[in-house]
Amino acid sequence: MNRTPEYAYVYILSSKGKRLYIGVTTTLEKRISEHKQKLHPNSFTAKYNINQLVYFEQFSTITAAIAREKVLKGWIRYRKIALIVSTNPDWRDLSADWGKPIKPFNEIDLRPPEKFSF
Repeated sequence: MNRTPEYAYVYILSSKGKRLYIGVTTTLEKRISEHKQKLHPNSFTAKYNINQLVYFEQFSTITAAIAREKVLKGWIRYRKIALIVSTNPDWRDLSADWGKPIKPFNEIDLRPPEKFSF
């Protein structure tokens, strides 16, 4: 039984030197993992170590995601960088914490620090 993917994504990866790659997928976590593992060693992303997820958009159809990918790929580099910086000014790898355990909620963490008096 073929199941239609729930969402589609356009994503931008960056190398540490800010070389960019734009892609589209219906399985974002899996696809980013493939880039990080250099599943295709002769690919552009593997060759230039482009493996940091710096931007992504979610769509309800793959057709919409592909259309957006084409638009982004047509932009000049400066405009792509401005898009990334608008939501991720530090160029943080948005996938860095995927798969890591989530810290349990602790109500004590929400209390303001106590004031010390001498």
